[in-house]
Amino acid sequence: MDSAHYFSAEPVGPEQRRRLSVTLAGRDVTVETAGGIFSPDGLDKGTAAMLRTVPDPPPSGSFLDIGTGWGPLTLTLGLSSPDAQVTGVEVNDRAAQLCRDNAAALGLENVSVHRPDEVPAERTFDLIWSNPPIRVGKEALHTILLQWLPRLAAGGRALLVVQKNLGADSLLPWMDAALDERFPGQFAASRFGSEKGFRILQVDRA
Repeated sequence: MDSAHYFSAEPVGPEQRRRLSVTLAGRDVTVETAGGIFSPDGLDKGTAAMLRTVPDPPPSGSFLDIGTGWGPLTLTLGLSSPDAQVTGVEVNDRAAQLCRDNAAALGLENVSVHRPDEVPAERTFDLIWSNPPIRVGKEALHTILLQWLPRLAAGGRALLVVQKNLGADSLLPWMDAALDERFPGQFAASRFGSEKGFRILQVDRA
């Protein structure tokens, strides 16, 4: 599949939903996926590495997943923290609806999924998880990150998984410098951990 295909708001081709068994938040669950979205055949390696590495989310708060896809990170947040308010943002309408339907099937009333422009500008988040769309290109990726990382609330943390050979080690100092330029002294970027060719990057807001 064309790597840009799943970045489209309206993917081409029939939806052809199919059911998939996965383990999320320690539970075996069944979700629906379809063609024309990111990783329709299961957990991609980056998301799996992130879920093995990061700590459990807090029991409550306002959480965000940037680029939710069919929902592995969004659903994990919702399952792990039923008292939290979990927001997924996704430009691909097919993927967004799949995530909504998967959340509903799992009874996750604390999960909502929106297009990026539907999230109120004043909304902030205590925790951000993301497997960001690296293949969208460096300029577009930087725009996405500068749109959402500043939405961290005071004391909030973002955790992102990035493949090492796709620029993880250069993205880290860029985030640190770009955020400090715009918000001096408010943000700090660091490496949280590594696993099997992936870096988990961390951004904290003072």
